[in-house]
Amino acid sequence: MLITFTTPAYANITMFGDVGKALIKMMGHSGTVPGAILAEDVPEALERLRAAVSANPEAPLNPRRHDFDDDDEVESVSLGRRALPLIELLTAAARERKNVMWDN
Repeated sequence: MLITFTTPAYANITMFGDVGKALIKMMGHSGTVPGAILAEDVPEALERLRAAVSANPEAPLNPRRHDFDDDDEVESVSLGRRALPLIELLTAAARERKNVMWDN
């Protein structure tokens, strides 16, 4: 599953479902898809996500991969790198006072 985040203030962002859900939860939401954040709540969600990333920016956050054998090496991508596009989207939405929505 993929999750696409949208706002009129920024380009759409698409992520693997489990990564997107983890980031949604870091913003203080339940992780349900579809979902939305009203414009007035975007700054708080952005700060929660930034705080979670700041607490451990190098933590690995990888989608579950079922198409690899146990012998295959899977490179780890940090939480800071995974969250950056969503942080930029939320920053633009907060600046322009726009809602943020996500759906698969």
